[in-house]
Amino acid sequence: MKNLDSSVQQKINQWLEGRYDENAKQEIRSLIEQEKYEELTDAFYKDLEFGTGGLRGIMGVGSNRVNKYTFGVATQGFSNFLKKTYPDHQIKVAIAHDCRNNSDTLAKVVADVFSANGIKVYFFEGLRPTPELSYAVRELNCQGGVVLTASHNPKEYNGFKAYGADGGQLVSPHDKAVMDEVQKVASIDEVKFEGNNDLIQLIGEDIDQKYLAELKKLSVSQKEIQNQKNGKIVFSPIHGTAGVLVPPALKMYGFENVTLVEEQMVVDGNFPTVVYPNPEEQDALAMALDKAKEIDA
Repeated sequence: MKNLDSSVQQKINQWLEGRYDENAKQEIRSLIEQEKYEELTDAFYKDLEFGTGGLRGIMGVGSNRVNKYTFGVATQGFSNFLKKTYPDHQIKVAIAHDCRNNSDTLAKVVADVFSANGIKVYFFEGLRPTPELSYAVRELNCQGGVVLTASHNPKEYNGFKAYGADGGQLVSPHDKAVMDEVQKVASIDEVKFEGNNDLIQLIGEDIDQKYLAELKKLSVSQKEIQNQKNGKIVFSPIHGTAGVLVPPALKMYGFENVTLVEEQMVVDGNFPTVVYPNPEEQDALAMALDKAKEIDA
């Protein structure tokens, strides 16, 4: 590894010799054997930073990558913050995840670390959109929440977004306090990975129905919706999480002429029909726009 900076070599050795699983170690060895020094440097030259909204990065092995260990450290730091902030509470958190590759397994790691710290976990049994996570935090009187998502970033990315008791992303001064606690977790030896299943409760359809009922109350004009109920609507989640709740929400509101882009209703973290799953980009909505023209929506 003579082509690597000494600090990078030191980090790599820590992973090869530390309490990391054999799959991670083998992946590192493979990169070394293939002399992928640039990739190794990027993966180990720093720690993945916990910023204002949480963590986001490329999935893979290394301290500067999204994986069970970097998410474990983030969750341990968040747990420490919650226990210091709510010393006399039975702390509760809600966890949701999106369609991205590895989101489900990483979400279970997050749940395990929270529960190992004595924190009650409400765990969505399947993928759910971020706004529903915010609702669940408030509805279930949680002190915090986490959603695993990388929004519109490319398929190689995933992320960890932390939420406060109000269901919103952490803001000052709590965001800085959580960042400080995460930075204090010096190694994975300080992370409690052994979950307590007695503290993990699955949630799903019950929260879905309550959330949809609350959404209906927010309708600006139900009468106007009824006047437009036959209007042609085309919807695509671009392989993502919106496909779980948007179609039933439209039906609940009374819209009767909704056409789904079936190819993009398939949940797939590889987003095979688009380059980037960013609905702000016209290319990502090409199939929906074509369908809209076809049916004169």
